[in-house]
Amino acid sequence: MNMVRTIKGTHDILPAQSGDWQDLETQIHKTANLHGYDEIRTPIIENAALFNRGVGEETDIVSKEMYSWIDKDKSTISLRPELTAPVARAYVQHNLGGQSLLQRLYYIGPSFRRERPQKGRQRQFHQFGVEAIGSDNPEQDAEVISIGWSILNSFGINELELNISSIGSENCRTNYRQELINYLKPFIPQLSEVSQHRLKHNPLRILDTKNKDEIKIIESAPKIENFYTKEDETYFLTVQQYLNDLEIPYKINPLLVRGLDYYTQTTFEISSKKIGAQDALLGGGRYDGLIKSLGGKDVPAVGFAAGMERILIAADDRKRTDKHLPCIYIVCTDLSALGPMQQIAKNLRDLGIKIILETLRRSMKAQMREANKRKANYAIIVGEKEAINETVQLKNLNEGTQDTINQSELVSYFRSLTF
Repeated sequence: MNMVRTIKGTHDILPAQSGDWQDLETQIHKTANLHGYDEIRTPIIENAALFNRGVGEETDIVSKEMYSWIDKDKSTISLRPELTAPVARAYVQHNLGGQSLLQRLYYIGPSFRRERPQKGRQRQFHQFGVEAIGSDNPEQDAEVISIGWSILNSFGINELELNISSIGSENCRTNYRQELINYLKPFIPQLSEVSQHRLKHNPLRILDTKNKDEIKIIESAPKIENFYTKEDETYFLTVQQYLNDLEIPYKINPLLVRGLDYYTQTTFEISSKKIGAQDALLGGGRYDGLIKSLGGKDVPAVGFAAGMERILIAADDRKRTDKHLPCIYIVCTDLSALGPMQQIAKNLRDLGIKIILETLRRSMKAQMREANKRKANYAIIVGEKEAINETVQLKNLNEGTQDTINQSELVSYFRSLTF
């Protein structure tokens, strides 16, 4: 019989790796909470219409990569390909704006896209992100960027690079879009099929091309900063000033765009040279039109999303902290003592001590070998003699010492002990 394996583009997070995932999640929770952000958890399945409207039917995500199906009630359901739209949907559905003028939210969870699997890019992948909904001021942009920067820095990722840009206001983009189309028309025969499609539907996205020939064409294209209004210039300069105040280094990259209609003003990406210049760890921007497009009020918002797999690749040589809990291995070779040892194990766990109780009924030698493998601090050893006398042999595995102690005294002994 053939072995059943994981689906292409998915992977198991094994015990040897899960500690790194827990460390990253802990850092996300800690940093977000320190900035006053609250966690939100949304379903992994949503109505497909949410992403058609919230992400855009002309995007690769919706048109090519989304997992969707017709449900029994004839509605179209999708596995979420990203989490910003679901968070915005929840904001509107539950009237979160009525509870507080400014909602500071963060999330952690899996998303799904049917794309070609490669290192750091899977069909089921994990993201965390931040969404600040309610403020249209540049200090909010700087705060969101600083959260992402702080999480990556504190997780031990070096060689970070922040790129920022501004796509200006709606008037700015409208004027720029037409100028960009006029510039690119003579080059249509040289553009890829994807870029030709974008030229008709979403020309700003061509600026983000990874095609080397198209990059050369784009180098001489009109620059969006030449179309900024005075307000656009002031807004972007203020964001830069706040980043300077926060001592976060940055580079201005005019080709860093967000092509959807509801994006406005600030865009940004944080990357690491460790995984290549084309692979951003984190990206985001201001999306003042999204809430309204989903049926809510016209509420400003700014946020980012980050790929957790990529971050763990970039942090593969980070200095890990030893979170080794105090651990006791109960070595029991007498069946009559198993009941009392179960009770003692429970009482010791109540003290916050990790207790591993042998359940394979192996030999004394095999159990002691397992205790050392699990890096236990102590072994509580119970054989026939100890079971009769209601004692244990307590062995300090760090120091190699061993004493006899009554079973009734074990909890008080470890309660007074400092590991």
